[in-house]
Amino acid sequence: MKAFDFYAAKDANDAVALLAQHAADPKVRVKVIAGGTDLLADWKFSPHGPDVVVDISRAEELKTITLTEQGLVIGALVTHTQIMRSPLIQQMFPALVHAAHTIGAVQTRNRGTLGGNLVTAVPSMDSGPTLMALEAIVTIAGWGGRRQVPLSEFFVGPRKTILKPDELLAEIIIPKANLGKPTHFYKFGLRKGQALALVNAAASFWVDWGKNTFVAARISLGAVAPKVIRATQAEAFLEGRTITPEAMAEAGRVAVNDARPISDFRASAEYRKNLVAVLTKRCLEGAWALAQTKRVEGSNGNRNA
Repeated sequence: MKAFDFYAAKDANDAVALLAQHAADPKVRVKVIAGGTDLLADWKFSPHGPDVVVDISRAEELKTITLTEQGLVIGALVTHTQIMRSPLIQQMFPALVHAAHTIGAVQTRNRGTLGGNLVTAVPSMDSGPTLMALEAIVTIAGWGGRRQVPLSEFFVGPRKTILKPDELLAEIIIPKANLGKPTHFYKFGLRKGQALALVNAAASFWVDWGKNTFVAARISLGAVAPKVIRATQAEAFLEGRTITPEAMAEAGRVAVNDARPISDFRASAEYRKNLVAVLTKRCLEGAWALAQTKRVEGSNGNRNA
């Protein structure tokens, strides 16, 4: 592992100041570390590691899960285990709990953070699809202040985001309009645990119970393009359509048109396309089952409740 200078930030503001100080030199490669479950493995075998590392793990203000006027705010340093144990997330978004449970082993979930998983920007990440299907927004902190962008615009390509060298991901926000939206996540890998997804998917929609139709259907796919994507053609197909098994199956077939999978040693592109169709259908079925459960329980499983 290449030697580097290490700085432990006291809080988020201190981290931003340290990033601004060291990123000002274009010759200096600065990286932020939190749980370190991805980065340390990369640096161990890479000759092109960072020159400066800023540890943000002490920033307590980035470790909270709260409801605000904007929506559900999840700090970037919230771990996958915290997500799994949060009563708020369990109630509103069991799909997020399911997605967190598929990430690595127990040790990885205890150390790894939601923000770190997103910033790593691996196309097969398990946290991205559900958040994308819920139209999540991210808050980025930098020396010039804070800015917010849709998560769909945060990813640029494999292991690339819009973060500048002097910026860090501060929080992830699920908008108030989507709180409680029925959502389902599905991952398919070569084994049950500790596996990269061959394809993963998430779907969310509201229900117009008077017409029994899809409202604001959102479908997101991972491991089928250079970044996590929305299946916009499938979404458009479902909007206002009567909820039936045939419509869900057809949406899966339409979603294949949004995917651009590759062939590699784990699976062929054609196999991944088949998985897109199947997983999209299963996610829609799961969201539909949750919507019906919420309706029976009298919770907000539909926009017109």
